Amino acid sequence: MVALNGRDLLSLADLSSTELQELLQLATQLKSQKLKLQSNKVLGLLFSKASTRTRVSFTVAMYQLGGQVIDLNPNVTQVSRGEPVQDTARVLDRYLDVLAIRTFAQQELETFANYAKIPVINALTDAEHPCQVLADLMTIQECFGSLNGLTLTYVGDGNNVANSLMLGCALAGMNVRIATPEGYEPDPKIVEQARSLANNQTEVLLTHDPELAAKEAAVLYTDVWASMGQEAEADDRLPIFQAYQISEQLLSLADPQAIVLHCLPAHRGEEITEAVIEGSQSRVWDQAENRMHAQKALLASILGAQ
Repeated sequence: MVALNGRDLLSLADLSSTELQELLQLATQLKSQKLKLQSNKVLGLLFSKASTRTRVSFTVAMYQLGGQVIDLNPNVTQVSRGEPVQDTARVLDRYLDVLAIRTFAQQELETFANYAKIPVINALTDAEHPCQVLADLMTIQECFGSLNGLTLTYVGDGNNVANSLMLGCALAGMNVRIATPEGYEPDPKIVEQARSLANNQTEVLLTHDPELAAKEAAVLYTDVWASMGQEAEADDRLPIFQAYQISEQLLSLADPQAIVLHCLPAHRGEEITEAVIEGSQSRVWDQAENRMHAQKALLASILGAQ
C-alpha cells in the first residue's frame, strides 16, 4: 500500500507518478474491501466554502475507516472572529490527527500546513482541487483500464479544477487539452509545472477553440462557468462562455467511446446540456461516488491502516 506517512497534500504536484498510481489502485481496492485505521483517528473539516460532495465523502470515508470526524464550521469557531491562521493551526494540531481545509486562498492553506505538524489536505482552494481530480482519474481508469496515452479535454473556465486536471493528467501520462475563452486561461505557473511533470511524454495544450480540443478526445470534462466567490460575474460570463458548452454536437467530435465528466454542481443548459449529463456517455454519478473511495485511500495512506 502507498504510504504517504503523515505528509500534506496541498497540490497534486506533491505526489510522484508512482504514488498517484498506487493511490488510485488502493482506491479501487477500497471500493469493494474494508480497511481500518490502526487506531481511532480524528479528521477535522475546516470548510469556509459551501460543500456537499467533499464534506459528505470525507465524513463517510473516515467513518468507514473506523475514525471520527469533527466539522469545524468557521461560523461557530474563533476563525470567524479573526483569530490568526497560525494560532488556529497550532491549536488544532494538538487535537486532531489530520485536517482537511476548504477555503479561498492557497496561501491560507499553506500557512496552516506550515504551522501544524499534523497532515493537511487541500479539500479545495481557488488554486487547486486535488481530491476531485483523484476521483476523476479513478473514474477514467475504471472506464478504460489504463490512463496512459488517453486524452482529456476540459472546456470552460480555467479554474482550480482545470489547474489540478493538468497536474493530474501529466502525472498519469495523459494528454490534457484546456479550452477556455481568451482571458480565462488557467494559472500560467501551474501550466508550466504540468508541462514539466509531463516531461515531453504527453501533451499539455491550451486553446481557445473547444472544437479543436474535443476532437477524438477520450474524456470531455467541464465545470461551472462561475466558481464560488464569482457569483456576481455569472450573468456577464454567460455570453462569453456559450461556445464552451458540452453539447451533443461537441461530444460528437470526441472519440465514439468517450465519456463525459463534471465535478458538480452542474448548471444544466449552461456548461452542459441536460441530454449530455443524463446520456449514456455520462459518468458523472460514478465520478461523484469515487470522491469517497479516492479520499478514503488518501486518508488511509496518510494515517496508516491495516
